[in-house]
Amino acid sequence: MATGDIRVKICGLSEAAHVAAAVEAGAAYVGFVFFARSPRNVSIEQARGLAAGVPPGVAKVALTVNADDAALDEIVDRVPLDMLQLHGAESPARVAQVKARYGLPVMKAVGVAEADDLPALAEYGRVADQLLVDAKPPKGADLPGGNGLVFDWRLIAGRRWPVPWMLAGGLTPENVALAIQMTGARQVDVSSGVESAPGVKDAGLITAFIKAALA
Repeated sequence: MATGDIRVKICGLSEAAHVAAAVEAGAAYVGFVFFARSPRNVSIEQARGLAAGVPPGVAKVALTVNADDAALDEIVDRVPLDMLQLHGAESPARVAQVKARYGLPVMKAVGVAEADDLPALAEYGRVADQLLVDAKPPKGADLPGGNGLVFDWRLIAGRRWPVPWMLAGGLTPENVALAIQMTGARQVDVSSGVESAPGVKDAGLITAFIKAALA
């Protein structure tokens, strides 16, 4: 469990050793990606096995992208989860629908590249339990997140929303402390920033990232 008042999420985990490294280093959340086009995609059986090794007090999060009820039903029925992360173009109405259907907290990812993207955070903050403030993917990108991109943190410096929020987008062991300092984030999320290759996590980088965030 994370110490202090910074909470860290390690996302896109696919191996038990890396889940264990995240937990041991003090992660507050571990994330599993259910999106076929992602190099971090896991099967339901993989995720079920990985989730079984997560101790109580560390939140298990399923990341989905524009998933329909049938897909979410199967994930929620078969994987022990604490939260759903919606990382696609889901509308506020869809966020509310997912919350009501599954009775799990919902985190909505919102991409930010410029000031015009900020009103969406307030809109989703009225229906989601948490917000993930992420770098907006470039036009034509295959992935809605995990692209290793940083946005201008000054856009959100000192801002608050109706619900807790998490900073994502291009974070690494080298820049996470500065990101926290500049934005006032109390929660941070990393995926590609702790990998040696796309989809390949590195236990040493996971540990270094969490250490830097909690310092």
